Amino acid sequence: RFCNYMELILTVFQIVAPVFILAAIGFAWVKCGWNYEIEFVTRLAMTLSVPALIFVALMKANITADTLSNLFFSSLIAYICLALIFWIVGKIFKLNMATYWAPLIFGNTGNLGLPLAMFAFGEVGLSYAVVVFAVMAVGSFSIGVWMVSGGGSVNKVFKEPMVWATLLGALFLIQGWQTPKWATNTLELMGQMAIPLMLITLGVALARLKMKMISRAITLSVLKLIVSIGVAWIIGVYFDLNDVAFAVLVMQIATPVAVTSYLLAQKYGADANEVAGLVIASTVLSVFALPVLLGVLL
Repeated sequence: RFCNYMELILTVFQIVAPVFILAAIGFAWVKCGWNYEIEFVTRLAMTLSVPALIFVALMKANITADTLSNLFFSSLIAYICLALIFWIVGKIFKLNMATYWAPLIFGNTGNLGLPLAMFAFGEVGLSYAVVVFAVMAVGSFSIGVWMVSGGGSVNKVFKEPMVWATLLGALFLIQGWQTPKWATNTLELMGQMAIPLMLITLGVALARLKMKMISRAITLSVLKLIVSIGVAWIIGVYFDLNDVAFAVLVMQIATPVAVTSYLLAQKYGADANEVAGLVIASTVLSVFALPVLLGVLL
């Protein structure tokens, strides 16, 4: 029994170690005083490598139409439930909704969630994670922007390359189409940049953040983690997802506050320092919580 427990710990460590090591490299890079053009790298990732990763992952995925549909609706309903719950929490505790609402709903399913799913469950896990990520991305760049700014536009969603990559990838998956081998190889090579780039950039962004009111950030981060796991778990059971799809849904929904939430807060005039506190507190919490959660789900 003890040997099985130690084997589980080793397995979880092997899965999460590359994620946090790559983020730590980005963090250390900044602390060494070296230049890192985060705007350029983010644009490169979001315009080329992440869309390529999403498209190929969906096109090559071994997912049935029923599983794809169930996972899509599970993710959508999970985010709707989180929106309702955190709206109530915000009203009860009199939080500034423009600052807190969107960050408490949308997790870091891209920079952290996709690599974690890939390392934990392989190509199948990545395919499932892409579905959840796509739902989050569309919601974050439409409803999320509206929450932060008070007037988001749906048109912004359709200007995002990763949205088109998701739609095309889903079409190819449903129809059973494949791109020519040379095109697939090119897209796969582009997509291979995405995961290390996102993780290193996550570390860089965290190193540059400054925060205040750490106690509130910690409290809300713990609340977000508990509520997110509970909501995803209940919905995953209700939709009777298979083991891998269930685990990916719970892991993705439970990811910490995304760095993009901080960037949106800065852009649209919300309290960016408060959001920075949430990003850092929830990410540090995830270093301890996600391996435990992954151990339970494996």
